[in-house]
Amino acid sequence: MDKIRLSLAPIAGFSDRAFRTLCKECGADLVYTEMISAKAVAFGDKKTHALADFAPVERPIIFQVFGREPEDLSRAVALLYERCEPDGFDLNCGCPVPKVVKSGEGSELMREPKRIEKLVRAMVAASPARVSVKLRTGIDDAHKNALICARAAEDGGASLVTVHGRTRAGMFSAPIDYDTIASVRGALSIPVCANGGIRDEQSARETIERTGCTELMIARGALGDPAIFTKLQNALNGENRRLPDPKTLLLRHLSLACAYKPLRQALPELRGQLQFYFKNKSGSARARERLMRSQSREEIRDVIEDYFKDDLSR
Repeated sequence: MDKIRLSLAPIAGFSDRAFRTLCKECGADLVYTEMISAKAVAFGDKKTHALADFAPVERPIIFQVFGREPEDLSRAVALLYERCEPDGFDLNCGCPVPKVVKSGEGSELMREPKRIEKLVRAMVAASPARVSVKLRTGIDDAHKNALICARAAEDGGASLVTVHGRTRAGMFSAPIDYDTIASVRGALSIPVCANGGIRDEQSARETIERTGCTELMIARGALGDPAIFTKLQNALNGENRRLPDPKTLLLRHLSLACAYKPLRQALPELRGQLQFYFKNKSGSARARERLMRSQSREEIRDVIEDYFKDDLSR
């Protein structure tokens, strides 16, 4: 059986440098940045450029960009490649967030397959890095056109297409449409990556069996559990990686976040990110409450230490 390649999805608010590094350490083959606005890059926005910062250990790394004008995408890709030389660029055609959609970007691009082709061509021409595209199955159940959009991406020169197995209307909770992903994989000559609903070995194997894909993208399944990559590498690829314990992962996440960002920026983001490590765990309500009130790195570390000390006594 072919090796199953595992990637960390571009998750807004989560797929920052610290979390990407942690997931790579746990076994992710590939990581994607959070969405980067092509227009903002073209206009030299410093905050946007910060999203493109990464450590060498994260390679191979893909910059995910969004926009709807070929000139913006071409300019952004050229600038980002000159500055950072990422291993690839990914065009977001799947984001369902209203503020992105109302600008005609993200999943709204799936209404215009020809535009997707033009955008991909512009990106391909702008740098030597590979270009991929991330899609949903469609806008809604009445307008599932992932296959048409995927063919447009391939015609534009994309080297890979990722399909999230839900429509835009289905957001992040609808059942996964494996059949549409399978139809895209069967029709394209380039690799197709399956995304959506992969949270453990069982869901990963079901995705592989029902879609035929050997590329899997993990999103929410990695939140609070970056060791999912360790588990899946061992289960799917026969590796023998040591499984990191939750406390070690939490402390490592805290350390990386505080190393890569100013404390005033890292702490508010960490409160949202680290609470997933406690989600649905016994006795975690108090730990989450303390976490959200924490005002320093030391306070967060105390929350972690106390939780696992109490955990041993339960």
